[in-house]
Amino acid sequence: MTIKEAQETVDQWIKTYGVRYFSELTNMAVLTEEVGELARVIARKYGDQSFKPGEKDNLGDEMADVLWVLLCLANQTGVDLTAEFKKNIEKKTQRDKTRHINNDKL
Repeated sequence: MTIKEAQETVDQWIKTYGVRYFSELTNMAVLTEEVGELARVIARKYGDQSFKPGEKDNLGDEMADVLWVLLCLANQTGVDLTAEFKKNIEKKTQRDKTRHINNDKL
């Protein structure tokens, strides 16, 4: 699935099952909430914390939740994530093409 197809799939799902998009502000809050849930799993899986009884390692599901809400926000605000991601890669390449290679810490 391409990014464009993912945006279209989310849009169709919202129109079929979701009634309508939540407001942009609500979705921004939901995105923040989902990133927090992802952080919790990462802290327990890779950090010093352990899973509490009943918690599970659902890393992929939490990442997908973050992506879902990001795709919603892109659709709502008219952002073509494919085009923006391509531009972002070009920006990073120009800015950082030698930065990491020359970083002795890496």
